[in-house]
Amino acid sequence: MYLGLDLGTSGLKAVLVDEAQRVVGSATAPLTVSRPHPGWSEQDPAQWWAALEQALDTLKDRHPAELAAVRGIGLSGQQHGAVLLDADDRVLRPCILWNDTRATAECAALEAAFPDLRRVAGNIAMPGFTAPKLLWVRVHEPEIFSRVARVLLPKAWLRLALSGEAVEEMSDASGTLWLDVAARAWSPEALAATGLAPSAMPRLVEGSAPAGRVRAELARRWGMATPPLVAGGAGDNAAGAVGLGAIRPGDAFVSLGTSGVLFAVTDGARPYPEGAVHAFCHALPGLWHQMGVTLSAAASLAWWAGVTGRDEASLVAEVGHVAQPSEALFLPYLAGERTPHNDGAVRGAFAGLSAGTERPALTQAVMEGVAFSLRDGLDALRASGTRIEAADVIGGGSRSPAWIRILASVLDLPLSPLAEGEHGGTFGAARLARLAVTGEAPDALCTPPARGAAVMPDPALVPAYAERLARYRGLYPALRALAG
Repeated sequence: MYLGLDLGTSGLKAVLVDEAQRVVGSATAPLTVSRPHPGWSEQDPAQWWAALEQALDTLKDRHPAELAAVRGIGLSGQQHGAVLLDADDRVLRPCILWNDTRATAECAALEAAFPDLRRVAGNIAMPGFTAPKLLWVRVHEPEIFSRVARVLLPKAWLRLALSGEAVEEMSDASGTLWLDVAARAWSPEALAATGLAPSAMPRLVEGSAPAGRVRAELARRWGMATPPLVAGGAGDNAAGAVGLGAIRPGDAFVSLGTSGVLFAVTDGARPYPEGAVHAFCHALPGLWHQMGVTLSAAASLAWWAGVTGRDEASLVAEVGHVAQPSEALFLPYLAGERTPHNDGAVRGAFAGLSAGTERPALTQAVMEGVAFSLRDGLDALRASGTRIEAADVIGGGSRSPAWIRILASVLDLPLSPLAEGEHGGTFGAARLARLAVTGEAPDALCTPPARGAAVMPDPALVPAYAERLARYRGLYPALRALAG
């Protein structure tokens, strides 16, 4: 048996996976976010540990024999958070989370202090990443900064609590801005620009490598016959890719979740910061990945459902068969935009409305706007040299045939719906645990779930959407100006 743990922002999830890769049990414990000031987002790591105890205690009650047989544990979850520890590994302040925007000014300061940052770290400095958060603490909480002996990401802190080992893996480390992404090693220069020494960083391993064992007293608490091995694990998107079998160069998928992600596996580090592409290490040796990200994908449809007072399924049903583009345009910048603009201030808009515009046309425009944003991401990846010929599609939005048809025609790519499964990155974490224990070949273990029939681009819609895309892109400068 193998256990996957996924530390999300709103909850911690645990799944038990057997030798046949069947999920035989799961448990979830909720988490809450503290927002003491506008733009701040924090959590107390003690809350994570309480959630882990709750989830594993639930599994012990429901599946004691299976939990006792666990040989390996894989960790996944939220990236970029800054857990600050003193010399005795005591937490110095609440963790500053991935969606905290307080460190905007520190991004410019970091790039000024280390002009080679984008080439080495492979990414633009964004306030969501870890390094700018430490600069903020250095400026605004100097007494705390002076006591920092170690910085861990959220799942690495869980590993420390589980095993006593301070270890991080490559995919999560890529989102700190301290990793030399091509070399898969900490960058002393990037750390120095933040006022930190390499000794403040955990040891690095690959996601499929062993990274400690569960403490004996904890194994006894949960009835585990032998203290399980803890694998390196992965950040949430990389773990999801392992769970979906996206582990070969050229593999790609689109996630139509709350945010939208175009994820592509590459055989080398391929930074393209000028297009706000995320270039990270993958969770397996010798692999990297790129991501184009739109911050409000299914979240845009959820917002529209709230405005109209209708549920999302009924709104999509009203759209029906898509024969031509909507008369309206929607720009899904409800929370800013990531790829290609890296703009946290811009906000969304409807355009092209008339007195005759009705609700189904606006719903279709929302779906198209998300697709146009993902096309921006695809073109940014292509500009970096990455070639994508087809992609899988997952997430809540993938349950809409109309939305997949729109997306296939906007991207001009065949898209294959996947049975995503409800366990996401947690299942990928369990796979990484098994690889760490058995040393199996990833290609043999990390196979994709069943694919639905590929949805091909509609020859009539492709040129029509190309024209609408040009109009969509032309609206961004006006929205940028409105944002001030």
